[in-house]
Amino acid sequence: MTKAMAPPLASVECGAPTRARRRGNPTLTLIATVLGVMMVALDGTIVAVANPKIQVNLHASLVSIQWVTNGYLLALAVTLITIGKFGDHFGHKKVFVTGIIGFALVSAAIGLSGITAKSISLVIAFRVVQGIFGAMLMATALALLRETFSGAKLNRALGVWGGVIGASTAAGPIVGGLLVQHINWESCFFINVIVGTVALVMTALFVLETPPSPAARSFDVPGIALLSTGLFLLIWALIKASAYGWGSGRTVGSFTGAVVAFVLFAICESRATQPLLPLRLFRSISLSAGTVLTALLMFSLFGSMFFMTFFMENVRGFDPVMTGMRLVPLTGTLIVGAPLASLVINKIGPRVPMAIGMLITSGGLFGLSRLGVASSPNDTIIWFVLVSFGLSPVVVGGADVIVGNAPVELAGVAGGLTTTAMQVGGAMGTSVLGAVMSAKVDDLLPVRWAAAHLPTLTAPQLVHVKAAVSVGATPVAAGTPGPVVALVTHVAHATFMSGLNAGFLVAAIVALVGAAVALLVKSGQATDNATAIV
Repeated sequence: MTKAMAPPLASVECGAPTRARRRGNPTLTLIATVLGVMMVALDGTIVAVANPKIQVNLHASLVSIQWVTNGYLLALAVTLITIGKFGDHFGHKKVFVTGIIGFALVSAAIGLSGITAKSISLVIAFRVVQGIFGAMLMATALALLRETFSGAKLNRALGVWGGVIGASTAAGPIVGGLLVQHINWESCFFINVIVGTVALVMTALFVLETPPSPAARSFDVPGIALLSTGLFLLIWALIKASAYGWGSGRTVGSFTGAVVAFVLFAICESRATQPLLPLRLFRSISLSAGTVLTALLMFSLFGSMFFMTFFMENVRGFDPVMTGMRLVPLTGTLIVGAPLASLVINKIGPRVPMAIGMLITSGGLFGLSRLGVASSPNDTIIWFVLVSFGLSPVVVGGADVIVGNAPVELAGVAGGLTTTAMQVGGAMGTSVLGAVMSAKVDDLLPVRWAAAHLPTLTAPQLVHVKAAVSVGATPVAAGTPGPVVALVTHVAHATFMSGLNAGFLVAAIVALVGAAVALLVKSGQATDNATAIV
């Protein structure tokens, strides 16, 4: 693979001198790449705001509505590294374009299924397929950037990438709120068709194909099967543990199966001539620590986003638009934080900014754990800003540490590893914090219900009431006297907030662990050479 000195952001990569103004231009490549990934980022936060409406409209349980998010994350996590390998083999642009088209079409199918079939199961199934196409975008986007930029220029590109992703993430709750309130929740998915069309045109015009990697000449089928099985069983266990019970045979069996699959995968990879995920990558302590840190980042962010929508809408009574506005400090701070973090990381390296960032995030999560039923949504602003500002150097530094410490010829695999860590962390955030909340509700609700001298519940009624309280809803039937409604509302909201507090406290502790892990990282390859794109 030929090498060339990396030009400034606005100049042209070596190997395409006749396309100086358009094709192969690093800046235009960055814009096109970010537009494609923007769909995935926008989709995540739009769905977070739409979840309460989807739950009501499709009569979904808490477990089912979690699957709208977790089914998507599961498909992403299971396929990312494999798809990264496909990009290394066939060319990252081909896979990226396929991801754009598929993601947009499946988004339209989700919206249509909500209008016609009214089936939560169908929505979840399409979300799984959408996750596979999302993996095509996420894995290859970072690989395209890695092959276009290097050294400080890669950090700058990742700063822009993180900032734009932050902007689209911030726009998601507002756009989603407007769409849900004034049109319907299905329109939150139709919007991906518009974004996807623009991304497709930009990619076709400005992005050049990457050369096939010598390290991806063949496919490691046993490795693909074992890694996919291990990731599936791991995330399945995390998602279903709250329903099955963490000590149940099915949960323990899933975790055990995941461990066995990962061990067999490691043995297989150590003997394969063309391994799916070369284990030599993990000889880098920085890359390994960056992978763990990226997972912890998404654990904190996804957990916060998922449960705060229920606090805003069901406890505080906000409409979707107001909910979106109140979540802007959590997502919007990334717009400013990511580019600033990139500048700092370029000067002093990722270790200190990432460690301090996770400490700041921990402080913000601890502040959120102190919220109560009477807390104003304004009380969340400072804590949201701290969480988001603290995560900014991890968003930029995590990608740099993982992708930058991997060889260029394994850029697709490293990009897949980065985003796999994100999705596993996101699934853990919603699942583990959801389990903490459910356990707290299970423990406190019967006691508080009895202490309020409310009518005794049968076993089926208690299950129904717990399901409602777990999302902050008030479980009362039409025609219930006003004083009883007020009493049930007080018990339900107080119990929900106790669960929310416990969840955020766990997230704060996880962020503290992340600060310690950050001390192990160092910057990626500080070379001034970038691979020429042909």
